[in-house]
Formats: sequence, C-alpha cells, structure tokens
Amino acid sequence: MKTTAQNLFDLSVTVNGTRYEQAVEPRTLLSDFLRHELGLTGTHVGCEHGVCGACTVLLNGESVRSCLMFAVQAHGREITTVEGLGTIEKLHPIQEAFHEAHGLQCGFCTPGILTTVVPFLEQNPHPSEEEIREAISGNVCRCTGYQHIVDAIKLASDRMNK
Repeated sequence: MKTTAQNLFDLSVTVNGTRYEQAVEPRTLLSDFLRHELGLTGTHVGCEHGVCGACTVLLNGESVRSCLMFAVQAHGREITTVEGLGTIEKLHPIQEAFHEAHGLQCGFCTPGILTTVVPFLEQNPHPSEEEIREAISGNVCRCTGYQHIVDAIKLASDRMNK
C-alpha cells in the first residue's frame, strides 16, 4: 500500500470475489468504504461503536465489525458482505433458513447476524440453543425476542450438517 500525493492510500481489496483498487483517505472506515464507495448497502451502520453488530462483515472468513476498522486495515484481504453470501437465485442455507423460520422482521440487524453466524456454524456445526444465543449475543435486534432468529440458525445448522 502506498500513499499518493493527496495523502490518499492505494487500497487493494477483494470484496465478494471482485478485486477493487482504489485510493482512500486513511480515516475512511471500512463500513463507509463498503457502503459509499462500493455501493454495498447491506452492511448497516447502527451504533458506530461496534456494539450492535449491524456492520458485521467477514474479513478472511472471520466476523469483524466494519465500523471499528479503517478500510486501509483490510488492504490485501478478502471481505464478504451479506451481498456475497448468496444470490436471489441461490440463497445461502442460512439465508434460506432465516426466510423460512421468520428470523427477520425489519431486516436492519439481519446482515450482521448472518455474517456472524456463517463462521460460527463452520466452527460449531451442531450448536445448542445456548451456544447459538451466545454466538449472536453481540448482535442487537430491536424487533424480535430472538426466538425466531435462534430457530432459523438451528434450522440452518440441521440442513447444512446432515
């Protein structure tokens, strides 16, 4: 990564399988880069303190809060946002389960929950309800009592690990 004449950094990052090379200000948050520079508005910004989980994305396969990272910290890495999990034609199994088990209401928290759950289920393919609740404890949903979300994650786990 190099600095340009206008104090911008040349960022090279792969997002949802597409490589981007772009000059960014060093203070640009990863969440802002994804939303405003790349137009990937599925990454939501809620609290801007890393507490609500709405901005969660996958960085090299691990869940991170994009509102707590500068875009330049992602240089040379792979990012997956909710838009990269599946397509309209072929949803990710977790997306299918959320749809079928009514695991979303307004949808604001859902992208962050989905990107939290992907690596969780990879590391823990047969979680208990208590483990699921612990895994999503950093994701705030203001619309539900979480039971449908837990049910959706359990459904996804069952389907993905038959």
